[in-house]
Amino acid sequence: MPGGRFGDRVEAGRRLAEELSAYAGRADVLVLALPRGGVPVAWEVARALDAPLDIFLVRKLGVPGHEELAMGAIASGGIRVLNDEVLSQVYVPPETIDAVAERELRELERRERAYRGDRPEPPIAGRTVIVVDDGLATGATMRAAVAALRSQNPARLVVAVPVAARETRDAFRALVDEIVCPLAPDPFYAVGMWYNDFSQTTDDEVSELLSIARQRHSDSAMLEAR
Repeated sequence: MPGGRFGDRVEAGRRLAEELSAYAGRADVLVLALPRGGVPVAWEVARALDAPLDIFLVRKLGVPGHEELAMGAIASGGIRVLNDEVLSQVYVPPETIDAVAERELRELERRERAYRGDRPEPPIAGRTVIVVDDGLATGATMRAAVAALRSQNPARLVVAVPVAARETRDAFRALVDEIVCPLAPDPFYAVGMWYNDFSQTTDDEVSELLSIARQRHSDSAMLEAR
């Protein structure tokens, strides 16, 4: 990781897995990735921990005209979280927020069908859930995921990211049982600044990694049952 950067999401996932080694081999652990960029990171984590991997869908609500600026997010289960700090600085009419949320909900549902097909969502209650993304800037997307997952009563909720803005990382300590983050630079700028290769993860790559993970964990379970 020369210069404080990760080579790519695979390297970042392996580094993150080292920080999570205490969770290795535990039957109650579930790794959830935030698509799309969080999936290759989470794949490495799940492989190292010998844990099942699935996805948790969240969509950022971008400010119209400044889409990279998150005014909130929506998650599976209809959870909507708004970023009051951003909305206090940029006025966005409620009807515009609703329109953006509706558009992002359609995309969330499309990805749900593409990535999961007819497979049911994994049970959350009573499990140790590790939620993985490739980084946190404002944290709006992850906040929506945390709120939605909390409502399903996990035994322990862990947020794990390779890099985050320091202020955002610190804020999450009050929201989850544990946050694992090897790199928290200040100033931060943007998640992509801390990767040498931050090319977009495709739908096909997400589907392939999830398929490999399901097969690997199924094979592992069959071997343990023998």
